[in-house]
Amino acid sequence: MSESGHSQPGMYCPGRRRRRRRGERDVGPPGQNLSGPSRDREYQPRERRDGSEEPPGPLIQKTPIILAKPPAERAKTTQNVVPSGGPVLEKPIMLMKARDDGGKPGTPPEAAAQPPGAGPSKIEREGQRPTQPVYQIQNRGMGGSATSSAVDPLVGQAKLIPPEKMKHSIKLVDEQMNWCDNAMEYLRDQTDMLVVGVIGLQGSGKSTIMSLLSANTPEEDPRAYVFRAQTQEIKERGGNQSSGVDFFITQERVIFLDTQPILSPSILDHLINNDRKLPPEYNLPHTYVEMQSLQITAFLFTVCHVVIVVQDWFTDINLYRFLQTAEMLKPSTPSASHDSSGSLGKEDGAEYYPHIVFLQNKARRDDFCPKNMKNMHMVVDKLMAHSHLKYKGTLSMLDCNIFPGLRSDYLENEVNMFLLPVQEGEEDNLNKAGSGTYPLFSLLPGYRGHLTFSAMVPKLRSQILAMPRSQLSHTILTEKNWFHYAARIWDGVKKSSALSEYSRLLS
Repeated sequence: MSESGHSQPGMYCPGRRRRRRRGERDVGPPGQNLSGPSRDREYQPRERRDGSEEPPGPLIQKTPIILAKPPAERAKTTQNVVPSGGPVLEKPIMLMKARDDGGKPGTPPEAAAQPPGAGPSKIEREGQRPTQPVYQIQNRGMGGSATSSAVDPLVGQAKLIPPEKMKHSIKLVDEQMNWCDNAMEYLRDQTDMLVVGVIGLQGSGKSTIMSLLSANTPEEDPRAYVFRAQTQEIKERGGNQSSGVDFFITQERVIFLDTQPILSPSILDHLINNDRKLPPEYNLPHTYVEMQSLQITAFLFTVCHVVIVVQDWFTDINLYRFLQTAEMLKPSTPSASHDSSGSLGKEDGAEYYPHIVFLQNKARRDDFCPKNMKNMHMVVDKLMAHSHLKYKGTLSMLDCNIFPGLRSDYLENEVNMFLLPVQEGEEDNLNKAGSGTYPLFSLLPGYRGHLTFSAMVPKLRSQILAMPRSQLSHTILTEKNWFHYAARIWDGVKKSSALSEYSRLLS
């Protein structure tokens, strides 16, 4: 051992005796108490900290090893050890939602290590937030079994998407008088709807009026209307454009039904010239055409809130007889127990009748004269006096500021009548002043006597959309329920024994 007390390698190997220095004594047996300074004692190997003796031989200096814990374990130890007197630090809540199961980036170690079936973790209970908003949809009619947790977020978001907008009309009843199911995809499960139908003679302007009430304006090209109007070629040929029943629904949930012309001579001509085979219950073509018209009109009287009767001149007595015949052949309103044994007309409270609007299209300037208009209302009121149809009390031209000089009680027998002038594109050039007048007055239009067609259409639309939406049957119908109800009514109208008996009398 050196003077500094450190051992040197190779000095105390076995079999080698230590040199004696001057004045040293012999070493006694082991265990003997030796006197003298500590350097005079014989070297004994030192024990290590773990209790093992130092191996004999040359000592090799090793690289030191730092016995430290991993960072994750040190964090746990630090959290578990709470200093005395200090506040208890709670585990921070991570407001994150893992994309998938544990083990992926963004998943806390505790959530990844949690065994299945151990219940929701603390992070899921306290801190999770959805990445996108989830809307709670009220489930009507599902009872207490429908809880908020049972609503699928994707389904809820899909229900809040606005319904698809229709760009053109589709068939509800085709040319062969068969029911079509294409309209079902545009309907929703909601009850706030209005059904508007139209009937009229050929060429009276039914499709144009329905297009302007639903989705188009008078300034647009007629070829872009949702209900196709007669082209110039069809007018020259004397044909009809619409066939069957066309369907269109707006974003405001108003259903418009455009129909083929009633008592149409072009349909009769088509039946005769093309030798179409008639159904066995109809012997003559004109009987079949009249029965088709009665079927469509009776169908509209049952499934519509409002039925518009379009005329282009005032008036045809046969049209009012036709309306009253269709009213008599109208199927009874089905009861809640689907029992239709009640007789028509005896139980007025149980039967449903729509609102009727008489639309005088292509009206002349003399028709807007207050005296003539008063006579027109009186005639219609006399003709419809015995009808159960709601033909008065729900529409008034006096409330539209069309005649500002007339009092609201000017028309004693006011019916649901509205006058529309000739459309600007169809009317003749307005009369101008003669050649003997000044050039300034020759540029001015002649006296019109009424508002323009473009100004009258919005007033008519506001009056139609404000009509009462009474209940169509004894139960509240949604849009989809109405579709199934209308299909059942149409099937019943085609198989009606009353219509069959009436056709037999006509033959």
